[in-house]
Amino acid sequence: MEIGINGMAHVVLTVSRFAECRAFYARLLPKLGMKPVFDGPKFFYCVGARTALGIEPCDPAHAGERFDQVRVGLHHLCLRARTREDVDRAAALLRELGATIIREPGDGRWAPGYYSVLFEDPDGIRLEINHVPGAGVLAEGTEFNASDGYEDK
Repeated sequence: MEIGINGMAHVVLTVSRFAECRAFYARLLPKLGMKPVFDGPKFFYCVGARTALGIEPCDPAHAGERFDQVRVGLHHLCLRARTREDVDRAAALLRELGATIIREPGDGRWAPGYYSVLFEDPDGIRLEINHVPGAGVLAEGTEFNASDGYEDK
């Protein structure tokens, strides 16, 4: 019996510089259609666009550490845009926010028409905003090749 999953409900990121990351996400997420529903001293949470994203401070023993995407755990988080133009608008906003852009908007090899921008939040957590037209890798005759792993490490 198959269990019906309806997307990803939420992601909560643990950050070392909560105030700086909170300011970053408070400016970014509403522009992506997400509404802040909780904003407290140890948790910030936005909901919208069929998902939710929250941040919370790390244990004090890890304060000052930066994200390392090759360690066990999260590699990166990708949010889906409705159009290529939305990816371009997101990149412009990221530049205004002073985000570190790892890969400017461009085509990718992961699916037909794949277009994305890859960036980091203030803690170095990697995020991506992409657009994939149609069925992407689920389109008839399309094969996803990850034999070399995922690039942009």
